Amino acid sequence: MEIKRDYYLDKLIAKKHNGLIKIITGIRRCGKSYLMNNLFFEHLKAEGVPAKNIIRFAFDSADDLALIGEDLIELEVQNRPVDPQKFLKYIKSKVKSEDKMYYLLLDEVQLLGNFEAVLNGYLRKKNMDVYVSGSNARFLSSDIVTEFAGRGDVVQMYPLSFAEFMQVSQKEKYDALNEYMLYGGIPLVALQEDPAEKEAMLKNLFDEIYVRDIVKRNKIRNIGEFEDLLNVLSSAVGSYTNPEKLKNTFHSKKNSKITTGTIRKYIAALEDSFLVESASRYDIKGKSYIGTPLKYYFTDSGLRNARLGFRQIEETHLMENVVFNELKRRGLQVDVGVVTVSEKVGGKSKRKNLEVDFICNRGSKRCYIQSAFAIPDEEKRKQETASLIKINDSFKKIIVVKDGISGWYTEEGIHVVNIFDFLLNPDVLNM
Repeated sequence: MEIKRDYYLDKLIAKKHNGLIKIITGIRRCGKSYLMNNLFFEHLKAEGVPAKNIIRFAFDSADDLALIGEDLIELEVQNRPVDPQKFLKYIKSKVKSEDKMYYLLLDEVQLLGNFEAVLNGYLRKKNMDVYVSGSNARFLSSDIVTEFAGRGDVVQMYPLSFAEFMQVSQKEKYDALNEYMLYGGIPLVALQEDPAEKEAMLKNLFDEIYVRDIVKRNKIRNIGEFEDLLNVLSSAVGSYTNPEKLKNTFHSKKNSKITTGTIRKYIAALEDSFLVESASRYDIKGKSYIGTPLKYYFTDSGLRNARLGFRQIEETHLMENVVFNELKRRGLQVDVGVVTVSEKVGGKSKRKNLEVDFICNRGSKRCYIQSAFAIPDEEKRKQETASLIKINDSFKKIIVVKDGISGWYTEEGIHVVNIFDFLLNPDVLNM
């Protein structure tokens, strides 16, 4: 069964012939290759582009590497990139005319030696439209951005959204959402029907693809410490933490001598692989970032659950993670907010920090979102609206709940929507 990824396909189509390198990036196995080499490839053919004018090459494919005289196993053993001269020679043999447009679709291009220079070279050719994929944030590092000098156009891809997941689910939306929060949206996993198969596949992906790839790329020697940190972050989804606090936990609970610097390195490696993303803390009234601590969320809830052996399943935290991912998928800058208020306690004024789960920005537009799971009574309503009421601006304020009547407003003008309308209706934010 084919899963349509129209949200990303439309982005690529809109960027055709814009004179920039189209860079598709995101966590491994989220569907980047399928988007570029199947969905976009078929779009080009439907538009009348001859197949011979669409050059596809995957730098992690043994068959493709053999076409240029490279051996995948040899590259692994020697730990070296693909020879750019061999690749350039191959492309030159494929481009038969300077008057016809060619589309270059390159998968895992970071495995090509000097790929920045190679890609920049193709930008000088008016008959080349270049699309590339990469699976780590170093592909978008400051050095590479400088090298591209504003000539790269990024499309960050995520695992399936809930709307995309519903294309393949045979369940009604309540059961489908429970499955989505439990097993996530990695396409290969979503297409499996047997829960045992889903669990086995997620565990294998985590250990054999993500962990092994991160350890190898970052030359991590103490794998045990790294995996312990993964477990801690998996357990603490949606909770404030920082490297110093994590270091103290390791010292007291595990008798470890791990340093703050090492923890920072490990977290950077996890973010570099797009496995986790951080949300910074923002003082709404002070209009400034606070710094640490941060919150960390997993790009795919199924991978997070697999890491914990599907034992630590808290719907409130999983829903918050799903809401965060949906906001990021929609291209929003997402921070976590703090509103400082003064309260009278025993006749004395006391400062108190109220939390806003998410501050979402796109250009000059903004909205505030609370992930509340449920508002069963007036006490809970007051608790969830307390921070939003104290924000003195006119931007939209939304509370997302798991179930219930959607679209109603509190007396303070806060919009309450259920999770299904939030996930399935792209206009619900009205930004």
